[in-house]
Amino acid sequence: MPVKEEIRRNAIERVRAGEPLFPAVLGYEETVLPQLENALLAGHDVIFLGERGQAKTRMIRGLTELLDEWMPVVQGSEINDDPNDPVSAQAKALVAEMGDDTPLDWVHRDERYGEKLATPDTSIADLIGEVDPIKVAEGRYLSDELTLHYGLVPRTNRGIFAINELPDLAERIQVGLLNVLEERDVQVRGYKIRLPLDVLLFASANPEDYTNRGRMITPLKDRFGAQIRTHYPLDTEIEVAIAEQEVRAFDGDLPIAVPPFMNEIVAELSQLARQSPHINQRSGVSVRLTVSNVETLVANAVRRSLKLGESEVAPRISDLDALVSSTSGKVEIESLEEGRDGEIVEHLLRSAVLSVFKERVSAELGRQVVDAFEEELVVSAGEDLSVDDYAQVVNDIPALGAAVAALVGDDGSGAVRASAVEFVLEGLHLSKRLNKDAVGGRAAYRSRA
Repeated sequence: MPVKEEIRRNAIERVRAGEPLFPAVLGYEETVLPQLENALLAGHDVIFLGERGQAKTRMIRGLTELLDEWMPVVQGSEINDDPNDPVSAQAKALVAEMGDDTPLDWVHRDERYGEKLATPDTSIADLIGEVDPIKVAEGRYLSDELTLHYGLVPRTNRGIFAINELPDLAERIQVGLLNVLEERDVQVRGYKIRLPLDVLLFASANPEDYTNRGRMITPLKDRFGAQIRTHYPLDTEIEVAIAEQEVRAFDGDLPIAVPPFMNEIVAELSQLARQSPHINQRSGVSVRLTVSNVETLVANAVRRSLKLGESEVAPRISDLDALVSSTSGKVEIESLEEGRDGEIVEHLLRSAVLSVFKERVSAELGRQVVDAFEEELVVSAGEDLSVDDYAQVVNDIPALGAAVAALVGDDGSGAVRASAVEFVLEGLHLSKRLNKDAVGGRAAYRSRA
């Protein structure tokens, strides 16, 4: 069975059973995946067009799950020759000699996937093949097909081959793929050979590269059956789900709890960055930014807890300062003035906190906390304050305790409740309902009256 028929058959079974094609890819259920399912059912080669960090490569690699688990090949074949229809000279000779006694190997579906990152120095020899001088030195004639060293595409025969960042491939090399996509064969130098390959070809490209830095030649673009545009998560909820899936677990003996509102702040930061005029949108704001920021947030919280000698960890608002460095390295900030990168990121962080606060804390609870701030009341917050210090603040201000309970419930750990205290106070300050004096890592909140 041709590889496209094999994938179509297995995709039909998945769709009919209501199973997702890519369980680990979130946010594409109503946009990208229906287009991909159409392409697979139609037997098309596909190019994914999208910015960095949009799961293009992950989806391509995940297609191996739609292949049969094992596939028989002629033993010793370099290009996965079908025992019933061999295409290489070596396999043809072996089958002609041994017939039904031809020895077989079984190839796992993971080994039927090939991938190449397109770079300007990629050659036809890398993709298609070249004369092997060692085989010539062993006594074979140059006219002998057995002197060939097959490239990546023939070696992925009866499988899936992917080319990442296709526009970076030199145009003369792109020409070498024309026959692979349409006539389904390859030709090496002056050999009079034709290898009718059975390959499903996928490619990925960045839209900016697609139009400016690199170029895909028109005949090659025409040979792809489907062009699918990917995108970033459309809402904060999906961004949070992706981050929770991708964040590496902290390997330590400290129990770590990340309050939902802290994850939402980090995700909202990425969402706002994708809309900011100060961020270069052509280079994109990858989901990797969210994942990296969550990991940095947790790392800073762990460091703070270790210094305070606490037995549990929960990130707080005061830990957000650590995200300036991890954010600046993953986005391209455009500013007319030098040295404003940190200010721009801090502004985005404040906007993210305010957005999540308005979503999470009701106006009535916020009003009660503000009313509780008498003229002389000052509440301190900062990375040097312990969980017990925040517990005392909650005891002294019952209205604040009610807001915290609404956020984390009555069963929240001391560290999580401390995080909620900082979140409520900072949200009220950003809402211009409390004043804040900040010096170093310490802040003091007081009534605006």
